[in-house]
Amino acid sequence: MPVALLVTVSPRLPGLLAPVGWRAVTTSPLVLALPGAAATAAALRAEGLAVTGVADPEAAAGAAAGTTDAVLLATADEAAGWTVPRVDGAPEPPGVRLLDVVAVMDRLRSPGGCPWDAEQTHASLRGYLLEEAHEAYDAIVDDDPVAMREELGDVLLQVAFHARVAAEADPARRFDVDDVAGDLVDKLVRRHPHVFADAGPRDVAQVEAGWDEIKKTEKQRRSPTEGVSRSQPATSWGAALARRAARAGLPTPPPAELPEDSPEALGERLLGVVVAAAERGWDVEDALREAVRRYAGELDAAALARAD
Repeated sequence: MPVALLVTVSPRLPGLLAPVGWRAVTTSPLVLALPGAAATAAALRAEGLAVTGVADPEAAAGAAAGTTDAVLLATADEAAGWTVPRVDGAPEPPGVRLLDVVAVMDRLRSPGGCPWDAEQTHASLRGYLLEEAHEAYDAIVDDDPVAMREELGDVLLQVAFHARVAAEADPARRFDVDDVAGDLVDKLVRRHPHVFADAGPRDVAQVEAGWDEIKKTEKQRRSPTEGVSRSQPATSWGAALARRAARAGLPTPPPAELPEDSPEALGERLLGVVVAAAERGWDVEDALREAVRRYAGELDAAALARAD
């Protein structure tokens, strides 16, 4: 094989070449590129480098005949099974497959894509987000790594889908997946000064207290009820409000007596309450939601009174 060196490149990051890859393509008298490396070849040509496209390994061998130091650009898949010396010319960072998610979503929403995907809106998709989150939750509870992997992917799809829909909105409402990711990165860095700044080491309690202060500054919230989802189950909603109220020094409902000595026993008791309520025609979720709603109103009033 007259090809002296195989340089693997990224089909997702065509403008990326590590120093070892750049040295190879700039010092070789003949640079060839298989179809998977076509985008990288185009980027190199744009910089004034001569790159010859070849259809397959046999064509590469023919094009390199008569030289002993030709370089061949190929993707890792195209390079599988080759015994030619190789270098990783464009090592892909972790998370690079997220670019494929964005690209596929763009294809589905673009002309010639999927008609169902193309007509979806934030409103039509919102139920799927909740459904996929519940399915991911179930996979985690079941400790099923195969299901977790699939269901977390479905949650990721919803994020990419909503971001793609938003990218097509009116300018005043427009954002894209990079805006979503950028806001998330900024928030993570801002809320972890003990990691990214000079706040110094902290234990878990100090970290949580710091988060509360940071959020208070960010959101300018007047009450612990602000920012807590009302669409979550009433048990989670009530627990979140009580937790926030306690941290803020505001009243919490008096705890009931728990004669049970384990979460399993408590679960059995709660199930019995659900059954007894159903026999009376009551909906336990609705009853608890109404109680939490009243408590949220009391918290708002207490927070307002303290502010005055």
